[in-house]
Amino acid sequence: MWTSEPGSEHDDADPMIWQFIDSSSVGGAERHIATLADGLRRTGHPVEIVLLADHGSLMAPNPWLRQLDAAGLPYRHLDGSFGAIVKALQTDKPQLLHTHGYKAGILGRVAARWAGVPVVSTFHSGARGPWPVGAYEALDDWTSCLGGRIVVSETIRRRLPFAADVIPSYVTPPPAPSAEPSPKVAAFVGRLSAEKAPDLFCALAARARQRGDTALSWQIWGDGPMRRELEATYSGVAIFHGIAADMDAVWRRIGLLVMPSHFEGVPLAALEAAAHGIPVLASRVGGLPSVVDEHKTGWLFPVGDLAAAEAGLAAWQRAVTADDASLRRACWDKARRDFSEDRWLPAVLAAYRRQAAIVRA
Repeated sequence: MWTSEPGSEHDDADPMIWQFIDSSSVGGAERHIATLADGLRRTGHPVEIVLLADHGSLMAPNPWLRQLDAAGLPYRHLDGSFGAIVKALQTDKPQLLHTHGYKAGILGRVAARWAGVPVVSTFHSGARGPWPVGAYEALDDWTSCLGGRIVVSETIRRRLPFAADVIPSYVTPPPAPSAEPSPKVAAFVGRLSAEKAPDLFCALAARARQRGDTALSWQIWGDGPMRRELEATYSGVAIFHGIAADMDAVWRRIGLLVMPSHFEGVPLAALEAAAHGIPVLASRVGGLPSVVDEHKTGWLFPVGDLAAAEAGLAAWQRAVTADDASLRRACWDKARRDFSEDRWLPAVLAAYRRQAAIVRA
């Protein structure tokens, strides 16, 4: 891990590209940052992940940091204050500040302007949160005039008041899809919060159990404000694993990813699933239709329509029985063709070059 004291470890190194976020857990934005940071590093662009504050503790450390340690990615945290951001930028003089999330975006862009550092912001969220978060997100949108803008989906681009590059999150697929049979596991992977609708996943699992379908296991990876209530209600129906430190190992245990979300951008979990040859059963919202080729790499259903979701589940079970290997390869091909690092990292670098003198392509 890098120290949280600005400039103490890399004064003589090439200027860094900072990936800046306020984070206390692991979600799509965090996994996207790790993938992006790894790609930048491998292509010769020094990079550092900087957290606005350390929200963890000895008893409850930030689980994302364990993943960053395992990946060997440099990171540090500041003390949460605006002054610390300005001081760190002035001391370290990064090539570029890349912000993620509304708090890092608002504070980071103003601090970067103060320190004379170019800035690019990625907008990950597909819908406004409730008050007061929604107000902060609106402020984040309007202050994005202070730098370059990237959005992960066309839906978010239409919401933003300024022009933006549409660059989805991306993945690095393995060399080939798994040759193993699809596990009989339907999974939810993500934050256990209202917009992700984990309650609908649990309700779908309960309906399957009521029909007598006990061959399929329903499992949840993730944490969030709804976990305690869901676990109390559905502990006999679904298995709750919490946040996993090694998602590559988790994907090998999943046969179908279920995403009954109310709102989405282009969720990284869907891309990671496809990269591992796992089809997706999801709500027809946000950027999910760009990820799921219906009846080829997954199935879509109207938001909240459990009957339609059950029909998609049955279609998946038939497809696995008919030709599991072809289904898995179609998913892997989709990720490699439309959401790979080879396709989208150059677009990120182009967005960087429009703001800063970053010369390596």
